[in-house]
Amino acid sequence: MPTAFSRCLAAAALALTVLGGLAADALAQTRPTAPLVIGHRGACGHRPEHTLASYELAIDMGADFIEPDLVATKDGVLIARHENDISGTTDVAAKFPERKAKKTIDGAAIEGFFTEDFTLAEIKTLLARERLDFRDHSRDGQFTVPTLEEVIALVKRKEAETGRIIGIYPETKHPTYFRSLNLPLEGRLVEILHKNGYDKADSPVFIQSFEIQNLKDLRQMTKVPLVFLYDEPDLRPYDFVAAGDARTYADLLAPGELAEIARFAQGIGPWKRLLITENPDKTLAAPNTVVADAHAAGLTVHPYTFRNEARYLAPDYAGDPIKEYLQFYELGVDGVFSDFPDAAVAAREVFLKARN
Repeated sequence: MPTAFSRCLAAAALALTVLGGLAADALAQTRPTAPLVIGHRGACGHRPEHTLASYELAIDMGADFIEPDLVATKDGVLIARHENDISGTTDVAAKFPERKAKKTIDGAAIEGFFTEDFTLAEIKTLLARERLDFRDHSRDGQFTVPTLEEVIALVKRKEAETGRIIGIYPETKHPTYFRSLNLPLEGRLVEILHKNGYDKADSPVFIQSFEIQNLKDLRQMTKVPLVFLYDEPDLRPYDFVAAGDARTYADLLAPGELAEIARFAQGIGPWKRLLITENPDKTLAAPNTVVADAHAAGLTVHPYTFRNEARYLAPDYAGDPIKEYLQFYELGVDGVFSDFPDAAVAAREVFLKARN
């Protein structure tokens, strides 16, 4: 029986060949019946984010994909960190206090410690810590910062152990900024992926970005599926800001814009509140048509980020994260980014059982 993973890749590959001209009924035949579970920064609700321990736990919990966000070191090595400012996720301040700097990243002034100011050898002296104060800090100082190649090696090892395909879902962080430093991410990423056999339209990988030009450049370099990420509605992709393009993420959800995105990408990764918006009292409005519009354009839909903690759940769910997953699964999303992949997998089992 085809897995949800293989069906999703079939949809992505088909979308690639027709670039948005796919008829809705043909698309429905290839769309996955079971949504993918994407381990957001690994299983970062349980382990410090972007560590091999976090990724391995996500895989052990049944995640179909793991997500390494990528930034560059001073010597051009791609490492897994959510931001190039590593103040909150490592012990860098204690080990390199003199490296603190002020920079402007994507238009925002930030004071911190930045990966591009450290060689890989220096990064490897650092130890990871939990970013959020309210999560478990008992494992702070136990794990190092992995390179992309180390993440891929882990995936290959776990595939051999489990006998199942495990996808990777890398994100290029701040691509315009890193290009301005002469540390472009695209070529380095594609080189590593291709070297490891991720070079086809049906390879178990999605490359994601919040920028459009970054994805268009990647489309010229690789056949693997690409995903455009959507931030909050009033914000703009930073490459749009740099180019003077006034379109916001909300504007880019219009059906015509989705059709244009389908010319170079195979999916979208919207912030979940772009699919089900909040009312002023924080209750949820009825789902909108974004999922249907994206599917009509031939795009898969992988919203983010799903978390178990009550502070992240709308009142409608009464503190039960499973209810949130079920609502989005019923809406027809093709996958979800979750800090707690065990919960996402459990909800998927409930969803599939109810449908059978």
